[in-house]
Amino acid sequence: MKKIYLLVLIWGYPFMGMGQWQPAGDRLLTHWGKELDPTQVLQEYPRPIMEREEWKNLNGLWEYAVLPVGSGEPSAYEGQILVPFALEAALSGVGRALKANEELWYKRDFQLEPSWKKKRILLHFGAVDWQTDVWVNGVKVGSHRGGYTPFVFDITAALVKGDNRLTVRVSDPTDQGVQPRGKQVNRPRGIWYTSVSGIWQTVWLEPVAEHFISSLRITPDIDRHILSVEVSTEGKGMLQVDVSAAGKSVSSSRSLTGQRLEVPMPSDMSLWSPESPFLYDLSVSLWEEGRCVDRVKSYAAMRKYSVKRDGRGIVRMQLNNRDLFQYGLLDQGWWPDGLYTAPSDSALCYDIAKTKAWGFNMIRKHVKVEPARWYYHCDRLGMIVWQDMPNGDRGPEWQNRDYFKGAEKNRSEFSETLYRSEWQAIMDYLYSYPSIGVWVPFNEAWGQFKTEEIARWTKNYDPSRLVNPASGGNHYTCGDMLDLHNYPAPDLYLYDAQRATVLGEFGGIGLACEGHLWEPSRNWGYVEFKSGEAATVEYLKYAGMLLQLIPCGFSAAVYTQTTDVEIEVNGLMTYDREKVKLDENKIREINRKICNSLFADTKKESKYQEK
Repeated sequence: MKKIYLLVLIWGYPFMGMGQWQPAGDRLLTHWGKELDPTQVLQEYPRPIMEREEWKNLNGLWEYAVLPVGSGEPSAYEGQILVPFALEAALSGVGRALKANEELWYKRDFQLEPSWKKKRILLHFGAVDWQTDVWVNGVKVGSHRGGYTPFVFDITAALVKGDNRLTVRVSDPTDQGVQPRGKQVNRPRGIWYTSVSGIWQTVWLEPVAEHFISSLRITPDIDRHILSVEVSTEGKGMLQVDVSAAGKSVSSSRSLTGQRLEVPMPSDMSLWSPESPFLYDLSVSLWEEGRCVDRVKSYAAMRKYSVKRDGRGIVRMQLNNRDLFQYGLLDQGWWPDGLYTAPSDSALCYDIAKTKAWGFNMIRKHVKVEPARWYYHCDRLGMIVWQDMPNGDRGPEWQNRDYFKGAEKNRSEFSETLYRSEWQAIMDYLYSYPSIGVWVPFNEAWGQFKTEEIARWTKNYDPSRLVNPASGGNHYTCGDMLDLHNYPAPDLYLYDAQRATVLGEFGGIGLACEGHLWEPSRNWGYVEFKSGEAATVEYLKYAGMLLQLIPCGFSAAVYTQTTDVEIEVNGLMTYDREKVKLDENKIREINRKICNSLFADTKKESKYQEK
């Protein structure tokens, strides 16, 4: 009987955590959140651009505690938190805010796989907001500052046999600090949303050899038929890059470490576009003395983003040396149950797939950075991305509507350092993802400073993308485009004859759908309607106006927005993604007309429409 009883305890152990965990509060949930299994949270490989076969996911139930700053590690923890959902998110199981004078502590134990003996062990964090300190078995292994980019520590020297203890401390001042934080505030209202503190992306372990590949930087050149691959390594040796398509070899190149590899591509190479998002498979290997010591899988696309003056003298945005009107949605990437974190990979992909199905070819990722898999889904589905820098350096004055209008903000040296460091880290993190087409350093003068210098640095750091210096903000003659915002209807009230002129935000048609609301009241849109039919008519009116403005000079436009976010109900979908508010067939038809408006080749236009 004793043996049987012990067996039952072991068999039941994985479900003990499930019984203890449940979403916090009574806020709106997505169906993915309702179906969430806390023992199987976001199990997909978290870094598709550089994949290894062996890894271990550390998502799941951890212990947590919140203490005053400087208290030191807690002697006892308060309860369980579901990683990687932020402390404030319902799906964390906690659902409380972290104050500026508090610290969030995490703890969990882990074991290494037996096959990982004699390997170096890397500990990865997808993203943690904001200041992070990490210990393994009481040994400090590293610190990180920043809320939007991945970081990694080599923890090999701190490991022991059997159980290993991982301890994490996080502090986050939210809007009491000057760090980049996007739309997070302590008092949500209007266009400002619930704060996000702590671990909010996947945590994972990875075994590597003594010498290994640490990063990739992939640059296509369709004019020269070259795929450039810069490989950073720990250790020296020979590198090899093999390019294939559908399992068939396309090309390869070898070099010593420290050298850029230029892989020749065939003259009939396939180009990536929203109509045909073709991806090549890459295998990158590190060799020492004739032996492969490390190999990673990756992928790449042959594509080119540029601007060029058309036959009428208007500067147009181009993809692959062809004029393309980029028309997309303002996508804030918020979830009612996970806040910054989608409840599942299917949920993460869902918004992109719907945007594609509605006939858009672009997404503006608004003052937020997503997990790597989001960009991977954009790559494979064919969705151009305009990537914003999350704004910061905004104190309680955010309540004053005019606080960020007019002159540029004077930042402290510390504030500038945080901005520059995180913006560079974001660009490094996302550089190799083909879908990234435009970098957006500032939005609407929110903390905008030294615009010309920042725009110039951004372009020099990555000449392969376009730079939108300030979307709807204080305008300077720098970067690749002039970006106007106008609500609700589109309006070409300024024009730049030397750069592309784009409409970075418009629309905001509001429709509150009972049963799908974050709050029962306070809901708002830039214009408000009572039915989906009326909202659809208004959308078609705005889209028709935009069509008429394209020959006059607009080269791209962004409609606000993909989904409702908290009390802001101007999404094409409700916040829980359960209801599409407008007529999908009607918006798809006119959206495709807008995206095809600059196509000179009618055959290509009809082919795109068929898809």
